[in-house]
Amino acid sequence: MVIVTHILDDLAARGLLADTTDLAALRDLLDAGPVSLYCGFDPTAPSLHLGNLIQLLTLRRFQQAGHRPIGLVGGATGMIGDPKESGERRLNPAEQVAEWTARIRSQVERFLDFEGANAARIVNNYDWTSGLTAIEFLRDVGKHFSVNRMLDRESVRARLAGPGISYTEFSYQLLQSYDYLQLFRAHDVRLQTGGSDQWGNLTAGVNLIRRVTGEHVHALCTPLLTKADGAKFGKTESGTIWLDAELTSPYAFYQFWVNADDRDLPSLLRSFSLQPLPEVSELIGASAAEPHRRIGQRALAQEMTTLVHGPDQTEAVVAASTALFGRGELQALDAATLTAAMRETPHVELSAHEALAAPSIADLFVRCGLLDSKAAARRAARDGGAYVNNVRVDDPEVPLTADQLLAGGWAVLRRGRKSVGGVRFPSVA
Repeated sequence: MVIVTHILDDLAARGLLADTTDLAALRDLLDAGPVSLYCGFDPTAPSLHLGNLIQLLTLRRFQQAGHRPIGLVGGATGMIGDPKESGERRLNPAEQVAEWTARIRSQVERFLDFEGANAARIVNNYDWTSGLTAIEFLRDVGKHFSVNRMLDRESVRARLAGPGISYTEFSYQLLQSYDYLQLFRAHDVRLQTGGSDQWGNLTAGVNLIRRVTGEHVHALCTPLLTKADGAKFGKTESGTIWLDAELTSPYAFYQFWVNADDRDLPSLLRSFSLQPLPEVSELIGASAAEPHRRIGQRALAQEMTTLVHGPDQTEAVVAASTALFGRGELQALDAATLTAAMRETPHVELSAHEALAAPSIADLFVRCGLLDSKAAARRAARDGGAYVNNVRVDDPEVPLTADQLLAGGWAVLRRGRKSVGGVRFPSVA
């Protein structure tokens, strides 16, 4: 088996190299010594999401290869937003953008190392944009851009053919290009990375630096990931998978990876795992040989959850995932972890009035959607397939007692080996 060592070869082998401005010249530049590179993240939401994770990991891969990454948080560009094909973005209040900028900065920081010879930096483009006058911007930046070329952008063409586009969003490309120029001047940045949907903005920055300074710099984009069924990666029926624990719980984040389609697993392991490619290949092989064990999914879930949420949260969600299906101690789970886990299952949270009525276990199996009737609950219990807190139910007609409730007022209901739901009582919620 060939072991890939060069960062560009590694990216290509992982399917992460969609395009570059000049691959041979970029290889020569990287071979000549440590290179400063950057990727930008706009605070158009309170958190980054799975679509941003590839870019965070790309910066980390380059740093592990000896280069100097810069994470740019767009306090200025986030005030505007990159044009969407569907319509104009809502302009968020400056105070909200500032708050989101701080939150996203902390997320970017988790992926980079700020010590050593190739220590990372975090910058905010508001620092060099806020004092820029309109006259300076038009003379020093705008004069280097062709409107004809800007109109060729797919998102701009779509907007012109539909609802139209404001001058504000049309100018976004100039601001992102100006970021590259500023980082080139201040930190000798010679590579910008991003997703393939950013290719027009990436190359615009390269061209601006060439026009202003005569220097040649580079852009590299990764492909946009889609699932085997054609759906956009990082989207589920319940919505976007965020990197913020308040928006997507660590348990839900972990389960997203565990539940990945077997058809998507090879691509996901290569794209996201930071493990060497030979180890990735072994995981892919082991998963293909025993798909029911979900070896690769669980390994990736642990690695990604640890990166995003830390080892303590990962340990907690793994314990919860194990305990829910009868292979661990439910009583050891804390209220926050158990609540997050149960809210990813069919569940019901009883009102005080409903709790006072003392519903039977059979009623609760029906209420949370695990069974469709009390008769079905009785049959499940008779056949040995009904459980409360991993204890087999003998009589489903009795109510739950207070001493059966777990942290946060929960009781975990299970039908058979794999169907889990829950009920929460308000008295201790």
